Amino acid sequence: MKRLQFMFTRIAQGLIAILVIASVNFMLVRAAPGDPVAVMAGEAGASDPQFVAQLKEQFGLDKPLTTQLASYLGHVVRLDLGYSYRQQQPVLDLILERLPATLLLTGSAFVLSLILGVALGAWASRKAGTWVDSAITVVALVFYATPLYWLAMMAVLFFTVKLDWLPGFGYFTVGENLQGLALAWDILKHLVLPSLTLALFYMAVYARMTRASMLEVAQMDFVKTARAKGVRPGRIHRAHILRNALLPVVTLAGIQAGGMIGGAVLTETVFAWPGIGRLMFDALLQRDYNLLLGCFLVTAAMAVLLNLVTDLVYTLVDPRIELS
Repeated sequence: MKRLQFMFTRIAQGLIAILVIASVNFMLVRAAPGDPVAVMAGEAGASDPQFVAQLKEQFGLDKPLTTQLASYLGHVVRLDLGYSYRQQQPVLDLILERLPATLLLTGSAFVLSLILGVALGAWASRKAGTWVDSAITVVALVFYATPLYWLAMMAVLFFTVKLDWLPGFGYFTVGENLQGLALAWDILKHLVLPSLTLALFYMAVYARMTRASMLEVAQMDFVKTARAKGVRPGRIHRAHILRNALLPVVTLAGIQAGGMIGGAVLTETVFAWPGIGRLMFDALLQRDYNLLLGCFLVTAAMAVLLNLVTDLVYTLVDPRIELS
């Protein structure tokens, strides 16, 4: 019962947060330079003020800003994200079309970064003070300090252009009409470079966090008691130190899982991956307000959802948390 009450409270807070984020995003997008109506009128070859006024009236951009905000929030509550006047399609349809590609990329990158980061961090803590610890620390710092877009371009140049091992662009090979396992294998080959590139930065963060947390837990009294009882070092390391050291890693992973979706913009742009990040970038260039707001809202909602999942995992890992 307490766990259900805890989760209902978190869900209510998440819904409020989404509405606040939607309002802030709306005001920020409207404050940005550029007029979508002027862009559309220029592309149509018409700069007549009457035509511009008709376009503003058609898309509701002639109304006061507060009225536009109230109308937008009303549509959001009804799960209506509006209509893309550039793509001539409902915003929700466009996002749902791109969402699987983004979830595939960020999900695989998240799992890969978490597994590699925890494994390397645990290894470094066990070999603290040795050359293994130093090597893992240096590698983690290098990947953490390297710009993501530069790493992506270097991966394309090395693995695609020079070695020709992996495809560097797109979601699948265009024109081959693959089906079944052949299509899945083709998508997997296209996924390797973008997911690995996105995972390396977060892997470095998890490795450093795991190492520091495990070294701290290793000095606690219950670990010393386990050693005094003659428990095997491997069991102490896994069952006592690692398990208790994972709480801060879970916190960080829950926060960064949502940020990873928004951070995929650069990766999707470099690798021409047809996800929400690329859609968001195109909407920004085209001044497509509704589509841009829809992308922002969906990524924010996914971040809030992942934080809710993190809270649930917290209560499972440490039941004392829900009592607080």
